[in-house]
Amino acid sequence: MNLPVADLGTPASQATRLRALWRPALVQAFVKLDPRQLKRSPVMLVVAVAALLTTVLCLTPDNGVSTGVAVQITLWLWFTVLFANFAEALAEGRGKARADSLRAGSQGLQARRRGDDGHFSTVAAGTLVKGDVVQVRAGELIPADGEVLEGIAAVNEAAITGESAPVIRESGGDRSAVTGNTRLVSDRLLVRITSNPGDSTLDRMVALVEGAKRQKTPNEVALDLLLIGLTLVFLIVVVTLQPFARFSGAGLPLIFLAALLVTLIPTTIGGLLSAIGIAGMDRLVRLNVIARSGRAVEAAGDVQTLLLDKTGTITFGNRRCTALHSAPGVTPEALAHAALIASLGDDTAEGKSVAEFVRTAYTLAEPDAAECQTIAFSAQTRLSGVDVGQQRYRKGAVDAVLDVVGLADAHLPASVRAEVERIAQSGGTPLLVCIDAQLMGAIHLKDVVKPGIRERFAALRAMGIGTVMITGDNPLTAAAIAAEAGVDDVLAQATPEKKLARIRQEQAQGRLVAMCGDGANDAPALAQADVGVAMNEGTQAAREAANMVDLDSDPTKLLDVVQVGKALLVTRGALTTFSIANDVAKYFAILPALFAAIYPQLGVLNLMHLHSPQSAILSAIVFNALIIVALIPLALRGVPVQATSAAQLLRRNLLIYGVGGLVVPFAGIKSIDLLLTALNLV
Repeated sequence: MNLPVADLGTPASQATRLRALWRPALVQAFVKLDPRQLKRSPVMLVVAVAALLTTVLCLTPDNGVSTGVAVQITLWLWFTVLFANFAEALAEGRGKARADSLRAGSQGLQARRRGDDGHFSTVAAGTLVKGDVVQVRAGELIPADGEVLEGIAAVNEAAITGESAPVIRESGGDRSAVTGNTRLVSDRLLVRITSNPGDSTLDRMVALVEGAKRQKTPNEVALDLLLIGLTLVFLIVVVTLQPFARFSGAGLPLIFLAALLVTLIPTTIGGLLSAIGIAGMDRLVRLNVIARSGRAVEAAGDVQTLLLDKTGTITFGNRRCTALHSAPGVTPEALAHAALIASLGDDTAEGKSVAEFVRTAYTLAEPDAAECQTIAFSAQTRLSGVDVGQQRYRKGAVDAVLDVVGLADAHLPASVRAEVERIAQSGGTPLLVCIDAQLMGAIHLKDVVKPGIRERFAALRAMGIGTVMITGDNPLTAAAIAAEAGVDDVLAQATPEKKLARIRQEQAQGRLVAMCGDGANDAPALAQADVGVAMNEGTQAAREAANMVDLDSDPTKLLDVVQVGKALLVTRGALTTFSIANDVAKYFAILPALFAAIYPQLGVLNLMHLHSPQSAILSAIVFNALIIVALIPLALRGVPVQATSAAQLLRRNLLIYGVGGLVVPFAGIKSIDLLLTALNLV
């Protein structure tokens, strides 16, 4: 998949893109100092207020703090706020670049709208409302999301999905939905608009990547409350320290108290929380998936059961040729040659798979195209073929080919009959091949499990996620494919009622459920599932029922969505753990420095043997700012999710980010103290 802006690209393209983003992000870091924007992050608002207070205090002489140290503390506090703003702006910038490219294609778009009198008139696409009917011709852009009323045509959806290969859209069935800002390649369509201005797929995607309508999820709200609670606790603690010091006959410099407050409150996660959320949504956009809410993304991270359709998800979307069986007296090479020629005029995926299979297994001469008269496959004849001179090569359904060769079903050779029955009983599709009146043999078409899908299911199982294959096949065929794919369970002969019942059953047992679908019959299950992913090429009913839409219409994307959701939750949890654990080292750095003169006994807490009270406080402030800088790449990239259980994942993150959050600050603060002392900055 090659997205026009948001793809990962080569290292060189990533570097170029990063250079294009950091300059506007740097400007936005200052713009975001506006209190109306800072209030969205209460922790960083407190840091900004503390920075403002220390700025004022720099102008007021204080015998306990040198002017040089006071200025350095103030500058590092402002640096902390600005870099947190920069991290958020950088995350937003990646999405806005994608949004600008999407929005540019819709500027000045016109539409041919049908009036009440049946005549068409040209209007601005932005004036179209739900229910309007428009006509779109080859070469024109589809003005808005809609459903095909009449016609069949190829549509290039590269503007939305990045894929250059056109897709077929037609009235009726499961491929009637069209997306605004995509281009008609052939023919013409009559389209009924299904979205109002500002609510199209393009509008939702632009809003999603810009973050304009991205509301905080329940987990984000809960984490915000935790951070606010911790901030209030430390604010009360710091405010009460001065009265205690006064009671002991001494005072504490206000600039040191402001520094203490900033280092104790969870500034690290407070500065990165917004960037983590935006980056998580950006990763989803890079998958070309539109989420209707952040809640759905987080739910994907907690999913315990995946319901996946067999065709197109676990197996390839079309059955493929896997074997040839010769009729009596026919060599395998002769059958392969006949099957190849008969498939030259078959543009269906099945027909192409026959030609691919033969070309891979044999080296055969093919007739000149000028000598061939192709007979395309049709639903009426259920045959395809090629006439080469006086010879007729045909391939198709069993009864259709028997009619061509003039054989009754009862006269079918025993070996061929046995093979046809075996193919049918295994859930495959048997085809016959003939040259004129001679039966050449049978072709075995079957559902082919996608390479690597078994390993992906094993990785999901290791993370505690169960998989259920949904298929309309009979139980015997379904069980065979399920065993080959490695799914945990199978729902055969699935009806809308069965799908809905299975989801409710899983949810009643306390599990979060995800499923994907594209048809109107999938709509009830998509609406019931905690994470419902609808295919963009599917019906409008499915897209409206789901809380996510996959613009690429790739059902396997559901597995990637789960990984994105889990990575978002793990990243937020890991950095929160690291941020809170950081405080321990800061206690041992700042508290002895503040109270050593009042209570000399507290000197034993100076485990790091920091040079002086001023260097201790300044070192903690510098570390507090630099750790945000160091963690920005991790916040934007996300913590890698291992194929392991939730309990093991928790233990791993506690070990890395919990213990790491305890150890790293001790080494970092001590190193900064040595550097400041060596440079005579304190």
